[in-house]
Amino acid sequence: MQRIPRGPRSALGSALCAAATCASLFALTGLIVRGSWLVATWLLVLVVAAVVIGVRAVTRSWWAPTLAGTLVAAGIVLVRYGAPPGRLQVLPDADSFDRTLATAREGVAVINASLVPMLGVRPTELLVAVGAVAVFLVADLLAIGLGAPALSGLAFAALWTPAIILGFPASGWSIAWTSLFYLLLLALSAAPPTAHSDRGRRTGVAVLCSVSLIVATLVAGPAVAAFPGWATMRMPTFGTGPVGPMSLSDDLDLRESLGTRSGQIVLRYSVTPVEGAPQEDTATDPSASPSASSAPAVSANDVGPLRAFTLTTFDGATWDRSDSLDLTTWDPATLLSSDPEIRGTSPDADRGSLADVQVEVANLRERRLPVSTFPRTVAVTGGWEYDPARDEVVGRRGTFDGMTYAMQVEVPSLTKDDLADAEVGDPDDGGASLEVPQTSRTDDVAALAREITADATTPYEQAMALQTFFRATTNFTYDTRVAPSRSDDAVWDFMQSTRGYCVQFATSMAIMARTLDIPARVGVGFLPGESDRNGSYVVSGQRSHAWPELFFEDYGWVRFEPTPAVQTSAPPTWADPFTGVSAPDSRPDEMIPAPAPGVTSSAAPGGQSTSTGTQDEEQAWLPVAITVAIVLAVASLGLALVRRRSLLRGDLTPERAWLRARRRLGARGVTWTDADSPRTVVASVHEQLRQAAGAPLTGASAEALESLARTVERERYARVQPEVDPAVLAGWVDEVMSGVETLLSDRSRRGAVPSAPRDGT
Repeated sequence: MQRIPRGPRSALGSALCAAATCASLFALTGLIVRGSWLVATWLLVLVVAAVVIGVRAVTRSWWAPTLAGTLVAAGIVLVRYGAPPGRLQVLPDADSFDRTLATAREGVAVINASLVPMLGVRPTELLVAVGAVAVFLVADLLAIGLGAPALSGLAFAALWTPAIILGFPASGWSIAWTSLFYLLLLALSAAPPTAHSDRGRRTGVAVLCSVSLIVATLVAGPAVAAFPGWATMRMPTFGTGPVGPMSLSDDLDLRESLGTRSGQIVLRYSVTPVEGAPQEDTATDPSASPSASSAPAVSANDVGPLRAFTLTTFDGATWDRSDSLDLTTWDPATLLSSDPEIRGTSPDADRGSLADVQVEVANLRERRLPVSTFPRTVAVTGGWEYDPARDEVVGRRGTFDGMTYAMQVEVPSLTKDDLADAEVGDPDDGGASLEVPQTSRTDDVAALAREITADATTPYEQAMALQTFFRATTNFTYDTRVAPSRSDDAVWDFMQSTRGYCVQFATSMAIMARTLDIPARVGVGFLPGESDRNGSYVVSGQRSHAWPELFFEDYGWVRFEPTPAVQTSAPPTWADPFTGVSAPDSRPDEMIPAPAPGVTSSAAPGGQSTSTGTQDEEQAWLPVAITVAIVLAVASLGLALVRRRSLLRGDLTPERAWLRARRRLGARGVTWTDADSPRTVVASVHEQLRQAAGAPLTGASAEALESLARTVERERYARVQPEVDPAVLAGWVDEVMSGVETLLSDRSRRGAVPSAPRDGT
């Protein structure tokens, strides 16, 4: 246990704790892609540090600054991460804690499922920020509040633990700066509090020694590690790979926020054209995998998304899969398809392009096999069966790491012209794909669908009007956070908030299509993979997606894409209004349906669009900045009042009382140096007064001087700090000065007190 710093020393100590915490955060940059999370965490730590320093300046309590910092940090976190999406909130409300807790759970899930380095997304930013503030508060409490600065190093080490356990190196500058601030904190706590005369020299020596020790460690470390014995030691490698498999949720709730999806790899696959199949020019397709000879006839975009399952039953808020399955076996050489006329036949190049798809499963644990939405053969080993009603391949065990399967996909040559005059078909599902949930807003949703499609004359034109309405960024904003529900109809709530992710977009288009008597369902799976250097395609958890499928006579279930391009890029060829248009940027405004009455715009105050992530992030910080400003203003006023009250009542510590006495005695010519101990100071004061006034202090004045010296001595060296009323300390100083003034009052008789050097005053 060291002496507890007081006054400016405690403020400097807290500042060093904050600096060491901020420097330690660099240890995480090898695990998390550097981004806004680092700056956000720094700002939070610095604000909390300022609050702790301010509170400690007006109180001697060891726990009050930590409590105040915790409360302020909690308020900022609730405002920053617990605010409802799309709303300005400067003070937490009753639901802020639940929303913050939900975000924290998302952060844990993302960490468990991500590869290193992971993205510094909002949920993980929350966990890092809370952890960093906790590290600072613990370090500050140990070093300043409890006077045990050496133990604060354990708190700083907490931020290094993930990198050490996972075996990912951090920047050398990170450990250098952290070590420097930690050593300076130790030097501050060990330095004598009254060393005024040589403060500059002591500070320089402390900094020089700290820097020298750090440099020596960084230089000698690699050499020492190369010696036999050290070189054979290895750190544990827990977590160097992905942690935890991924699966797709089949109970989609439109009222729940999505958060951030995992970046780990779930599938790898290759796409090659079948020899003898018609060749199409795809040289302009940027997603086509490279080939040694020429570009392939088909690519991942041609094969389309890989669908795991479909959803038909919707209750107004949640999709349900409670109905039973009707499973059967199939011939791996024949096609599986939702169209019974094609199902069971052999692939036919006359109906479209044929492509062989070889798939390898990575970190995906799913009972439904991801397959193309187009007719396809499926060759897979194990206990897998087929559900023709849903067009799903269902397994008893599910997928596992390293599992492989093959498909031959029949990519149809479907165009807008083919669907232009197509009639609505009957999917033979007992009307399930036409059921519309009855809610208090069902009629409003149906009326809005009719208004959007008022100019459409065919089912395809109605579908395109709905898709265009949802994809227009002037109408909707892609956002993984969902606003709190305000009715029993999640589709209507989405229309009001105009913010959501793929589940909201797909569901809304599907339900609106049903109100127009077009059979519709929702498919869930993965968007086409991204090409890697080996010519294959890689699918990560971030490619998970949901989309609507509408049923047309002679064409079966046809996929549409209402989710904005910011997440999905271009829609399918048959659903792309710009297919064949040379200048897609010249889209006429009349092609974008305007928001219907009752649907609010997503424009921010001042007319600035909120469709970009940067603007959303700036708006997210606005309430935090307002809250911090309010907190700091109120706290400053309160601290000023408390400080004024403390000064008026003479709220002194023993060291401050000793310094006050020294200054007042120095003004009367009675001085001492920093080398003098409190005991020698008492003797020195008596001797100087005897020489100047002819007599030492006596009576109450002498007792007051001795009491003050003993108290200062105990505060500096005793294990248990003295508890003395500030009024008593002030009384001792006044009593000493009263006795000195009495002795020096008759200057004409005794002469002026000889001037003495004022070392350290």
